[in-house]
Amino acid sequence: MNRFLVGAAAAAGLGAAALGSVSAQAADLGYGRGAPYTVSQPLNAYSWAGPYLGGTLGYEWGTVGNNPTKPSGLTGGLTAGYNWQNGPWVFGAEGDINLTGANDTFAPWKFSNPWFGTLRGRAGYAFNNILFYGTGGLAFGGLRAETFGLSESHTTVGWTLGAGTEFGLAQNWTAKIEYLYVDLDSSNFVITGAKNDYRFGIVRAGINFHF
Repeated sequence: MNRFLVGAAAAAGLGAAALGSVSAQAADLGYGRGAPYTVSQPLNAYSWAGPYLGGTLGYEWGTVGNNPTKPSGLTGGLTAGYNWQNGPWVFGAEGDINLTGANDTFAPWKFSNPWFGTLRGRAGYAFNNILFYGTGGLAFGGLRAETFGLSESHTTVGWTLGAGTEFGLAQNWTAKIEYLYVDLDSSNFVITGAKNDYRFGIVRAGINFHF
């Protein structure tokens, strides 16, 4: 009888060990099929970490200092950035360069903003594949004045602030919509005889590929 009890106990122990081994292998397989994650993220969470490239398309409207013109028009450009993630918190750096068709004419004056760029930090909070963020940093761009067949262009620097929402569409693709306010410093224009600055807002949509 004692030998039977000892044998039954040994068989039960071997069965439990085998079940534990199978369960561990199944758990490993399940995690292996999950989405990419960083060390500080929950397993199988959507990952925002890493470099990305993308493009944007939007609309710009603004005002010129010491002049009644209000340039507006379409804008489009290229974006590059990098994200770091700590749990739901996402931090990053982003730069972009854009061409615009923003211009306006009032009486003999025409002002336009042919191009602009930004270098910004980003900070946001992710609900898995949805990221809400704020952004701000350096801005730079061109302002062009024309009157009576004469033209003059200046490149100035300034600052920008904004906010946006980005959506994870797939493992490597995201889409976003954001607003930026840009303030470019004033320059002395000879043909206007005044200091002219340029302040404008942008609403734009974009798509990014994450490596």
